[in-house]
Amino acid sequence: MVNVRENYVGSFYFDDTRIKTKPVYTVLKRIFDMCVSAVALTLLLPLFAVVAVLIKLDSEGSVIFSQNRVGKNGNLFKVYKFRTMKVNAPHEMATAALSDPYAHITRVGRVLRKTSVDELPQLFNVLKGDMSLVGPRPLIMSESDVHKLRMREGVYDVRPGVTGWAQVNGRDCVPAEEKVYFDKEYVIRRSVIFDMIIFAKTVSVVIGGQGYVEGRRN
Repeated sequence: MVNVRENYVGSFYFDDTRIKTKPVYTVLKRIFDMCVSAVALTLLLPLFAVVAVLIKLDSEGSVIFSQNRVGKNGNLFKVYKFRTMKVNAPHEMATAALSDPYAHITRVGRVLRKTSVDELPQLFNVLKGDMSLVGPRPLIMSESDVHKLRMREGVYDVRPGVTGWAQVNGRDCVPAEEKVYFDKEYVIRRSVIFDMIIFAKTVSVVIGGQGYVEGRRN
């Protein structure tokens, strides 16, 4: 596994002692993640099958898209998503960096991304332990400046999440650097109740399509 602390931070100082450990919460959270992801994957199998067929009918390529993302302690893992982009799209570039994302996103992909259905395969990541249901969203390796900020603020002390505090406070409309401070707030305030609040807000944000923007934001 590649460690972002070594690759991106170098001599940059990160104070690991600033973030309080919460052992009871951590154990309860992991049990909750495993139970919910296992049940959700079982219930969502028919939806997964329908989405898979639509993706194959709409464009060439695999149904599932995997990509290296930075997880807990700066370690890399493979994140799973339904493929929403064409096979010739840039693979290791954040969508926010694209000047014309719709030139790369498929027709079915537009719907999947707007409704966040493309993120559902990450339930497998949750079950494996790479991710949690709630936590800071995992980033690609090339976003080096943001990784440095996350290291400094202790964001990588926790597992990344399918949804997070930054995602219910502006989603795509919030600059990456500002999201770091929402992530830091989450790490400090994290609790069962706070996770439930974020989870409930996520449903509202997704249904309302709030904060959904594709591509570079000027």
